[in-house]
Amino acid sequence: MARRTVALIFSLEIQRQVVSAATREKMAREFNVLGPVAEGKVTQEQAVELLRDADGCMTGWGSPNLSAEVLARAPKLRIMAHSAGSVKPFVSDALFERGIVVTSASATIAVDVAHFTLAEIVIGLKNVMELSVRVAQGEFHGIKGHCRTDDPRGCTVGVISASHVGRSVLKLLPHFEMRALLYDPYVSSGQARALGAEKVELDELFERSDVVSCHAPSIPATRHMVNAARLAKMGDGAVFINTARGSCVDEQALIAELQKRRIWAFLDVFDPEPPAPGSPLLSCPNLTMTPHIAGSSGRGRLRLGEQALNELEAYFTGKPVQYPVTKEMLERIG
Repeated sequence: MARRTVALIFSLEIQRQVVSAATREKMAREFNVLGPVAEGKVTQEQAVELLRDADGCMTGWGSPNLSAEVLARAPKLRIMAHSAGSVKPFVSDALFERGIVVTSASATIAVDVAHFTLAEIVIGLKNVMELSVRVAQGEFHGIKGHCRTDDPRGCTVGVISASHVGRSVLKLLPHFEMRALLYDPYVSSGQARALGAEKVELDELFERSDVVSCHAPSIPATRHMVNAARLAKMGDGAVFINTARGSCVDEQALIAELQKRRIWAFLDVFDPEPPAPGSPLLSCPNLTMTPHIAGSSGRGRLRLGEQALNELEAYFTGKPVQYPVTKEMLERIG
């Protein structure tokens, strides 16, 4: 069988982040590999040239959209393996109409986000951030008697959405003896039990959880799903975490609740992103902010290229891909 041709249609800079030397060597052994020769984003015109004789392609952050115009000049293309999370900016109806297989490395990213989330659950319940400040201010003995601190064992964690990340979080919780509640309209009670969680409605999740962790996609149905009424249902000392999308949270409502100093929040995502200069978020003492870094970083990113290569190998050896993305899924994924 003739060697298949695979085009890498994302920048050399991003390739260096997600494609390890070992992955690149393996890819070169198995495929004819085409890719950009200059720095900078790959344009649609460049993509056309790279895809002209390609049987498959690997995309990544900054790839051009595979529009009908691009695909019209890529007659052999059969699979797009995305070495990042959401494929929405890169796919078109024409891709699915052609029957081209689309896969994503979002499940690989999800593991890193879940680990980050678990860390925030533990330090949030232990109140590490506030305690650190108070120790720096000279307090030490006696703080525990006058400042909230709790153990994760026995706590209840409310997970919003059984997404890849949500499911990864649910897998971790039993190892720490935490109970799980799950809100997801696409998951049945039986499916929730199989994931180790109790299915509840969103209001009940906020009422019963010591920690609420949001892992929902950014779609019209999830916009501001975390609102003033639901935040008000959280108990004193509860923790809210958002590592999903900023649009899921009504930030003005969250600011108002944080200013009551009842709860602590961890935000890795914002709306807008980054927060606007002068936003009250920047001065909330009971809020910990990070710059959208919960997902794969450093060595973790190298797993993304490896996952994309695994999908290409599976497809071209007649095996099912592990993480397909269909047109129908686009309406309810991030």
